[in-house]
Amino acid sequence: MPMPIITDRAAYWDHYAGGVADQEREAELKYAFGWTQYEGHGPGDELLGDPLTTLELGSGRGNAVAALAIKGIDATGIDLSTEQCQRARQRWDTIPGAHFVAGDVVEFLASTQRRWDAMYSIWGAAWFTDPEILLPLIHARLSPGGKLVFSHAPAVPNSYGIQGMYGNGFKGRQVWIYRWAYEPDTWAELLRQHGFHDVKPRVEDAPEPGNVGTLIVEARA
Repeated sequence: MPMPIITDRAAYWDHYAGGVADQEREAELKYAFGWTQYEGHGPGDELLGDPLTTLELGSGRGNAVAALAIKGIDATGIDLSTEQCQRARQRWDTIPGAHFVAGDVVEFLASTQRRWDAMYSIWGAAWFTDPEILLPLIHARLSPGGKLVFSHAPAVPNSYGIQGMYGNGFKGRQVWIYRWAYEPDTWAELLRQHGFHDVKPRVEDAPEPGNVGTLIVEARA
């Protein structure tokens, strides 16, 4: 008998949220744009340019949304985890211009008519969503000339495309998620195929030689 498919992405991210501890607000804002996995290392929100409106795809605790809103930007974050969104609202909802939406990124982009000057994903939805589905939706909802920036781990050499991982470990309940991994040149090709230009993919070196770097991709609609 075939095994049943048991997976719940929202439950996985709710579980993940429970394992992330709050820090002091000042520290969370200072390192809100941690494009890399190394605190205080790498570029900041200057990669977004000078947008008036932004949308974070997979906003998690909402730190980056809050940091942008404090600068006067109309900043929205969407996250699949209702737990993450609730905690983001509790922490940052008093900041004018900071908005948090609980929902699926693909469904949200497909149903809205709004456009944003910049969209970004910091180890978020751009890593965990099929780019053939997500990129056209992002392009359609960016303002003309709007910018997309995303970051996540570089691909393991010779291991490209869709990757699977068990969310609860090898002894836990059958919950798994997928993520997509490509070399920078492949990301550039995918983005151009879906109408983006001025594409700049790269791997940001780790602060310690030999450690895992960070894939950072910039593109314009």
